[in-house]
Amino acid sequence: MISSTPDSNGLDPTVLREQLFELWRSNDLQTFRLEAQEGFSELNDPLEAILTILESSPAKQKARGHSLGAHILKEFQSWLKEHPQVMLTSLPEQQATALKHRALFLLIDTQTTVVECLINIYQLTTLDPATLRLHVVKLLALKCYKEAAVLAIKLNLQNELNVEEICTPLIFQDKLSLAETFVAGHTHLEHQLVSLIDSWCHPNFSLTDMMSERFPNLSRSKHSLAHIQPKILTKHVFRLAGKFNIDQALCRNALYKRRLDSLRFLMFKRFLEKSMTDENFSDHVQTVVADDLEVQIQLVEMLRKYCELEKAAQWSLRYSLPRHRLPWEVWDAQQSLSPELQHEGNPTHSEDWMPSEAHCQKFYQVPLTKDKVQHVDSLEALQCCRDTLLKEGGVVGVDMEWQPTFGCTSIQQVALIQLATFDTVFLLDLCANGFCQHPETIIFIRSFFCERNVLKVGYGMAGDLKCLRSTWPQFVEEPLKMEGMLDLLNIHQKIQCGKVKSAQCGPREVVVGEDSSEKGLSLLVQQVLGKALDKSEQMSNWEKRPLRVSQIRYAVTDAYCLLDVYSVLSTNPTKFGLPSDLHSISLRQPGKNGDAKQKDTKSKMRKHISSKELTECQGAQWVSPPCSDTENSLLCGKKPPEDSPPAPLAPQQLRVVCDNMLQGLGRYLRCLGVNVVMLENNDDHIVAAKLAQAEHRVILTCGQPYQTLRSHVGVGRCLSLDCSEKARDQAVRVLRHFNFRPSPCDIFSRCQLLAGGEVSTGQSSAFLMGGDVMRTSCVLADRQPCLCSPPEEKPHCMLVTVISMWHCPDKT
Repeated sequence: MISSTPDSNGLDPTVLREQLFELWRSNDLQTFRLEAQEGFSELNDPLEAILTILESSPAKQKARGHSLGAHILKEFQSWLKEHPQVMLTSLPEQQATALKHRALFLLIDTQTTVVECLINIYQLTTLDPATLRLHVVKLLALKCYKEAAVLAIKLNLQNELNVEEICTPLIFQDKLSLAETFVAGHTHLEHQLVSLIDSWCHPNFSLTDMMSERFPNLSRSKHSLAHIQPKILTKHVFRLAGKFNIDQALCRNALYKRRLDSLRFLMFKRFLEKSMTDENFSDHVQTVVADDLEVQIQLVEMLRKYCELEKAAQWSLRYSLPRHRLPWEVWDAQQSLSPELQHEGNPTHSEDWMPSEAHCQKFYQVPLTKDKVQHVDSLEALQCCRDTLLKEGGVVGVDMEWQPTFGCTSIQQVALIQLATFDTVFLLDLCANGFCQHPETIIFIRSFFCERNVLKVGYGMAGDLKCLRSTWPQFVEEPLKMEGMLDLLNIHQKIQCGKVKSAQCGPREVVVGEDSSEKGLSLLVQQVLGKALDKSEQMSNWEKRPLRVSQIRYAVTDAYCLLDVYSVLSTNPTKFGLPSDLHSISLRQPGKNGDAKQKDTKSKMRKHISSKELTECQGAQWVSPPCSDTENSLLCGKKPPEDSPPAPLAPQQLRVVCDNMLQGLGRYLRCLGVNVVMLENNDDHIVAAKLAQAEHRVILTCGQPYQTLRSHVGVGRCLSLDCSEKARDQAVRVLRHFNFRPSPCDIFSRCQLLAGGEVSTGQSSAFLMGGDVMRTSCVLADRQPCLCSPPEEKPHCMLVTVISMWHCPDKT
């Protein structure tokens, strides 16, 4: 009980605060609640007394869920419900206004509970908006950017403030989600935020200069700086444009950058990888470039750099580019073009249904003649298709094609649906005039996919269904019911996991594909049927009509091969390590019941190849998970087990180039003495191949770029890693794969800022440890910092960070 006895003026707020503070510090919240409720009743003027208590209460302490003020306000709100006579409106207007202003100055507290309670109790939204706005501006001046944004949202002041002043520092501090919340629901503010970020994507805009001029003292971490690079900002622009339903055409700078990136990708596919036909290249270039003059000029420049002067001249003529914007070589090439080459165009030549003999020997072929391919673009043809497919007990191969957008548009709609039986393949042409949105077409699609007595065989159906929903919004409002589906992707993952486990039992702890660049469905067809698929028409313009014979053949093959694969797997499942019932195989989903289950699932996924990597990086070199009892020794210089490979090498002998997706791994390896070059965020993946060739380095990458990069370097010179793992685990895998073992003198033997640069003892950026790095006592030796190190980054801080990653028992 409160020891002080109230006098005529009521209980002293200071006495109540001290009493509650002792209970809060001792974490006796039950007694705190009782004492607070009793003390509030003894206050002479509770509304004013509470402000007095809050003004002198300590802030939130470390490891405490809420501050003393938050607890007091929570109990006071509960007390007010039982004492409705205590209200702000019962006080004189001048006194009520004074209390509101006092409460307003307490809103700097970052805890949401405190802010909301003060706003509700003291009715702060009734204050003059100019006064509220002035308080938010003061918070900005004090560099309390997060507090200012939260307060503006709570007080509904978004329309009274400048979006750029509020959101710019938030984005710099990696709080874009708060900036999104600030503008959400206000259309004009949403447009302003998207326009702001889009302006930062301009090629000549310097974020560093703007930050230095406007926010010179703003604290910025390396993590936050990595999230405001042009590549990341471009992604945010398109994401926000979709979220706020803003036309992407208004995001000119981000769209320009996305188009340039798409052009570079097309150039690589056509002239370096040479996996794209000239017809497909021409179609996609027209889509990507559109009517943007600057992109058209960049197209000509890129073609010139690839020594395609004739092509550059043709495209410059097609777009009628002004002479003064053209390189002189292109202008000179224009003058020498023959009349028939004056314009770039697709060659018009007839194609035979049956490909060449060499093609047939190399790739899987469909055992159907051209007359067995039925084009469905009318209601009459649709009825015939329905009668054939919706027969009980039937098996249908399902595939879909859509136009590649390269990120320039967010919506991808299905252009062609292939439905294959063993006798006929139906091609539903959704680009036919009036056919796609006809009610009969929609009814057929819904009835086909919900028919449980018809087995639908597909591969990676998740992407197909996503495009179906984009094509028909009706399937979003009334979800499409899927019955009788068998996704061969799940079965393929089962086959691959079996191969990985069997290979890991061998002497080498690396699973190496059979020198195959195939992946996805093509790899499955190769493994089951003996020949891969011809994927040259995969990246076609599927919305252009009429379709070429090669496109039709590709579409038919992609659907029909599913039937052949299913027949072989169901006939002899044990040959591929599968159960007799293929339908029992399902894709393992991550745990959803609690954090412990999620962590356990993630731990298991690190020990196996993830499903995403299986589909994207088939044929890659996979490093098996290191043993738990040796991974620390590999990083810290201990002797390996007796059964490990003999004669380990020093990290100084290893030269690698890390793709921009593995920058964390690159920094970690450099700390261990490896000669590392890391790609920047905006570097193209092909830069890694050029560096590897020029400097005799090994490429470390992950995901889809592996298939491209491995074709540019020698065997064993490109390693694919699991990007879902931590850098420490990736480093262990690299060291085990190449049989390198760092010693204590290797640690921090290289400058952490200059790629591959070794430093002398007097300039070492490391604090070398006395003795073994895994001793229970890690002593920091007295060394001089590297002259390249930033003055604010202490070398011993770097070392302690690395020691903590090694899980050293005792850190000094």
